[in-house]
Order: sequence, then C-alpha cells, then structure tokens
Amino acid sequence: MLTVSNVSLQFGKRVLFDEVNMKFTKGNCYGIIGANGAGKSTFLKILSGKQDPTTGHVSLESEKRMSVLEQDHFAYDGYPVLETVLRGNKKMFEVKSEMDALYAKPDFSDEDGLKAADLGLIYEEMGGWTAESDASSMLSNLGIGEDMHYKMMSELENTDKVRILLAQALFGSPDVLILDEPTNELDIYAIEWLENFLADYENTVIVVSHDRHFLDSVCTHICDLDYAKLNLYTGNYSFWYQASQLATKQRAQQNKKAEEKKKELQEFISRFSSNVAKAKQATARKKMLDKLNINDIKPSSRRYPAIIFEQEREAGDQILEIKELSKTKDGELLFDNINLNLKKGDKVAILSKNTLAISEFFQILAGESKADKGEYNWGITTKQSYLPLDHHHFFESDLNLVDWLRQYVQTEEERHEEYVRGFLGKMLFSGDEALKSCKVLSGGEKMRCMFSRMMLLKANVLMLDDPTNHLDLESITTLNGSLNNFKGTVLLASHDHELLQTTCDRVIELTPNGIIDRYMTYDEYIHDDKIKELRKKYY
Repeated sequence: MLTVSNVSLQFGKRVLFDEVNMKFTKGNCYGIIGANGAGKSTFLKILSGKQDPTTGHVSLESEKRMSVLEQDHFAYDGYPVLETVLRGNKKMFEVKSEMDALYAKPDFSDEDGLKAADLGLIYEEMGGWTAESDASSMLSNLGIGEDMHYKMMSELENTDKVRILLAQALFGSPDVLILDEPTNELDIYAIEWLENFLADYENTVIVVSHDRHFLDSVCTHICDLDYAKLNLYTGNYSFWYQASQLATKQRAQQNKKAEEKKKELQEFISRFSSNVAKAKQATARKKMLDKLNINDIKPSSRRYPAIIFEQEREAGDQILEIKELSKTKDGELLFDNINLNLKKGDKVAILSKNTLAISEFFQILAGESKADKGEYNWGITTKQSYLPLDHHHFFESDLNLVDWLRQYVQTEEERHEEYVRGFLGKMLFSGDEALKSCKVLSGGEKMRCMFSRMMLLKANVLMLDDPTNHLDLESITTLNGSLNNFKGTVLLASHDHELLQTTCDRVIELTPNGIIDRYMTYDEYIHDDKIKELRKKYY
C-alpha cells in the first residue's frame, strides 16, 4: 500500500496541492486526471520521491518495490537493451551481478561457492532464471524485435527507447507501478497489449494519460486533481466524465426533487454497469457504484473550448480521386500504388506503421509536397483545411493572437477585431489572453489556435494529422464531439483510440505495397483476423 499523508505543494503564491490524503491499494489502477498545468506529473514525482512536497509525506509499505516509467531517454545509453530492462528490478539485478562477480573470481574458494549458492536460491525465488526470457517477451510485445535486444541504447531512436523504458518499468511485477503517459510512441497493437497487461495486473498502478480509451480499459478509480485537491472516484474515465456532467446538470436544477435526482442517478449507474459487464473486476466495481451518492461528485472547474467546424458550402459528390500515388523519402519507400476515391461525408481513419508516411500523404494532398508519381484531383466544390503534425512555422512571428488569426480571414468584413476575438474566445483566449504573443504559447495553446484557424476557413474537407497532440482531456473530448457533428468529409490520423472509433466509418492503411481500404469501424479493423493476415502481406 502507498499512503499519501497531508501532502501540499506550493510554488510562491501558487498552490498546486493542498492537504492531499490518499491510499493507493493493491489490485487497483488509479488514473490521475486534471487540466493542463494542474500538476499531474508533479504529483507522480512526489509519489516516486523525485520531488519533495512543501508539507506532508508519502510512505510505501515495508519491503514493497516501486517502479517508475523513466522520462530521461538518455539515462541508459551506456547499456544494452535487454540489460536496461533487467535493471528495472534493481534488487534482482544486484543479486545476479554479485553472483556473476563471485563466479568470475580467479581464486574462487569454497566460501565463495557457498555464498554463490545462497545467492542462487534468492535469485530463483525472485524468478531470476526466467528473467531474460520474460524481459525478451515483454520487449517483443511492445514492438522491439529480437534483433534489437543486444544493441546499445545509444544506437536507438527515441521512439524505441520509450518502449524499452516502458518494458523496464513493467518488468518483474513491481508492487507499485507509476506511469506517466505510457502510450506515447506506441502503435495500436502495443497499446492493446499494454491495456490487457494492466487490466490483469494484480498490484497497484497509478497512471497519467490523455488517452481516454486507455483510461477506460485499465482504471478502476479516477483521481481528479481540481481546486488543488485530489478527489477519488470509483470507475473509469467515462464514468467519471458522465457522472460529473450529471452532477453539474443536477446542481443547476435546484428545484428538482431529491427523489427525481436519485432516480436519475440510479438509471445512470445501471446504464454504466451494463456497459462494463464484460470488463475485468466489473462485479466489484458495480458494488462500489451502487453505493455512489451524486453529492460525492463535484462539478469540475475545467473549461471546455467550443470547437465548431462549419462548412461555407456543402460539397458535391466528387470529393477526391487518387491514382497510382507513390512517395519515397530519404531512400525509404513510404507508400506505393495508392488508388482511392473519397465519397461525400466519408470520415476516414488514416493508418500506417510509419507515421512519416501519413504526414507525407497529407502534405501531398495539401499541396505542400510532391509525390514521386501518380496524381490526385480534388472535386471543384471542395475546400480543404489541413492541420499538420508539425505546425511550429505558423508561430514564428511575434504577432499577438488577434493579428495572427486575422491573417486567415477571407473578407475585409471579417477583419474586425470583434469577429476574430469571437473565434479566439471559443478557444478560451479571452480578454488580454487574446493579445499574448505567438512565441510564448504552450503546445496546447498552439493547437487551439490552429483549430481557430480551421474554424475560420469553413472548409468542407478536414485533414487532421494527430490533432490531440498536447491537448488536455477537455479539448480532446470537445474535438471528438465536433468531428462527430461535422457534416463534411474528414481524413483523420490519430493515436487516440476513442477519437478514431467514434468518428470514423472507413479505415485506409498506407503501406509500401498499396493500401488496405475498408468501410468499417476502427475497432472492427484492428480486431479482424483477416485484416491481420492481410497486413502481413503488405508490410
């Protein structure tokens, strides 16, 4: 058990946490949520001992082991990949190192032999004799092939290091596992493996993530960091979100009778319980839900942006035709022989094992890059708006946000400050916030500015390359709803499972040997056995 007692943290006059008390117990997975800047990652650092609180303390039960997902991608550059994972269980690795040192002694004595035998028994009890095969299997499940297991960490790309450091954190079943954004850089299949791994995990997991599907799949509890307090709720993220919306609605209806409110809550819990009937630990979770009182759930202080995509005009039936499109970059064939027709209203999930292929595909369609061969033609009634993965060049000027957004207005009438401020206000830039310089914006603020720009263009075709990057859960939720409500055509690449599943009705996967193109949901696509076999032939 991990216990947090009276923990507070203050920077100057700013209070991040105030008198936090919490017990994290075995068999549960706790999702830490809160607005950007609320202090989620800082709280994890306090739990792991990497940051001292202003007051209070954190205590881990005696003889229990804590493991933390390493954020320093260069920390293990001097070690081979497999050894890096094995070092995740520090005590086991020390026993093995001591044992190896004894056997390596040139003057190995009887006394050394007895000591090595004792160490061997300890090592066996810790599962040491299967450690390398366990670590190797975990790496493979996270997309790190056997050909990389004995390479030095310094030889690898950061994307691979992230997976290896995740395997290190998971290795050896620590009693308390702390993970900050563990799905970063993972593909859909590695994320699915991690979800299943954590859902079956018997010890304590504490996780920060902006992936709603991941939080729903693994969390038994949600810890909401709001008003400098950490409030604990039973259930996963979707349950917390829906319950908080219900709480806000009910508290706004002051005259509603208590009996009516109770009935509404009971119906809500019943609906949720049936939705998680197949989830692990569902029976225990339902018992906890049955005890829930709506007064236990506080309306959130969070603000949700108003992302509203409207079409200036509706497109005709001809949207996009692509013939024999091919692209190679830096000697690597990204995609080849791409042939497709987009239909009016299609909402397409764009997938690829290589994220560079997706970005190049979008850039070609946006006219910002050229294909090696092939052609594409947009319908004459279409108007495209493109959100690139890398959009830093949009913010290299020192313009304030009002003048920045003015660059993208279409008529002189729209140049009026009041009109531009209206779009910025929907993205939570009001008052003096709208006059801040482009150069001082955070990643999330830049993304909201890009949404303002897209909304201003009123296109009937949206192309979005990983639009949830740097966004908080509130912005992601709003974006999800706006794309669902959009009447035009959408091309969407994202690592957000929920966004793809609830938005898209068609999946197109770009490969070096053509495309896989299916009218089906994202979940249907990734779980279809025939598709899995087909993908092997394409890569």
